[in-house]
Amino acid sequence: MTVPARPGGGTATDTGGPPADLAARLTGFVRALRTHGLRIGPAETVDAAAVLEVLGLADRAQVRAGLAAALLRSEGQRGVFDAAFDLFFPLGIGDPEAVRRAAGPVEPDPATLDPAVLDPTAPDPTAPDPAALREDLRARLAAALAADDRAAQARLAGEAVAAFGRYGTAGGSGRPGGDGWSAYQTLGRLAPETLLARVLAVLRAGTDGRGGPGPDLADQLLPDEIRRRIQGFRAMVATEARRRAAELRGTEHVAERAVAPSVDRIDFLAAGRDQLAELRRTVHPLARKLATRLAARRRRAARGHIDLRRTLRRSLSTGGVPLRPAHRLRRPARPELVLLCDVSGSVAGFSDFTLLLVQAMRDQFSRIRVFAFVNRTAEVTDLLTRGGSDPAGLARRILTEAGVTGHHGNSDYGSALGGFADRHLDAVGPRTSVLILGDARNNHRDPGLPALHRIAARARRVYWLNPEQPGLWGTGDSAAPAYARVVEMHCCRNARRLGEFIARILPV
Repeated sequence: MTVPARPGGGTATDTGGPPADLAARLTGFVRALRTHGLRIGPAETVDAAAVLEVLGLADRAQVRAGLAAALLRSEGQRGVFDAAFDLFFPLGIGDPEAVRRAAGPVEPDPATLDPAVLDPTAPDPTAPDPAALREDLRARLAAALAADDRAAQARLAGEAVAAFGRYGTAGGSGRPGGDGWSAYQTLGRLAPETLLARVLAVLRAGTDGRGGPGPDLADQLLPDEIRRRIQGFRAMVATEARRRAAELRGTEHVAERAVAPSVDRIDFLAAGRDQLAELRRTVHPLARKLATRLAARRRRAARGHIDLRRTLRRSLSTGGVPLRPAHRLRRPARPELVLLCDVSGSVAGFSDFTLLLVQAMRDQFSRIRVFAFVNRTAEVTDLLTRGGSDPAGLARRILTEAGVTGHHGNSDYGSALGGFADRHLDAVGPRTSVLILGDARNNHRDPGLPALHRIAARARRVYWLNPEQPGLWGTGDSAAPAYARVVEMHCCRNARRLGEFIARILPV
């Protein structure tokens, strides 16, 4: 199976720009997706090549949809896919003339210029006035937003980045990282968020760019819809800046550093509100995936080890030849689980997600009890059971209803562990696995190691899940090294690592 060459032929350039050969472009695209954790094998890559062979490059939207169908396994991977796609398959890829227009004006050859023009102190009579250019772009953008003309918005995004996004020399300084294109700088100069009133005025005047509806529609159109369009334009500017940076530094280099990770690879401690909401939506799909994986492990391990005595007894009927091996039957018991969770602000997102994941997998355990703390420990098993209908408010309800804070609102692991060991140690038994969730930052207080020793002595296993990277353990007020000498401490910075760990501790 072959991949069609790009119109006009050509191969990868030596300037670090996007590869001209379509096969190299596709394999680079797949490598970039793998770098961000998407599991794409040779079969999916061959399917993607077949998609390009059938669709060509004439319709970029169809190419995007076709490659997504061939390469993606879940909707949560779409954000990474789209950002990388815009780098490797930019607007106008199938039209060399469109590519030339998107790249902006060509720099003239200095050898053909009049020496007076080369004087850096001489004004350029052909250069547009920056204020006039900005106002012209803003006027055309307002019309494009009013008409919801995405093609025009994409062209304006390219013009805006070319006009306002350049920093350094953008092409020949020789200083690593000293030149490039900035979406932040472009949007700061253009200020599209201030165009809301102007877009409404365009609509009221009935000049939406398509001779379209006038005052009636303007009165009905919600400002939120215009803000959504403006946000879409901001994303176009970011995409255009990344594309131009890719031409300077190499597409794969930019894809590795500038494309946001998939939701399951976002650090819990760095996740914003929208990302945490997206994480909560992945809880049940992740739980189903883990349960399916566990069921497969159990099927493979169900027969257990060979029972030598029974195998030899069976071989008596075949003259001592063990034709029918006998196996010891395995009857793994479901473990009990106790969670001890720091729900203070610094790690609330991590604890919240872990609680929801364990709740979704409760069928894999014979019993689950959950205890939360900031500086006081309280059982919240009932709150977790009743919190399935509103996962976003789980941490808030624990903080307000469970009484997990004392006279101050800072984490105190020593007091929390001591309170658990004094009042709730009966929840831990020889079949109990204990998970402690928190960053072990104790605000320079007593870490309470004797209480942790008591818990570890009574439990089957104790695991400490820390959302901080190991390089930060022991820095500042972190007591992680002291706790790690008593129990196993594991780094669980994102949903993927957490899912892998949960699957590892479940019985087979």
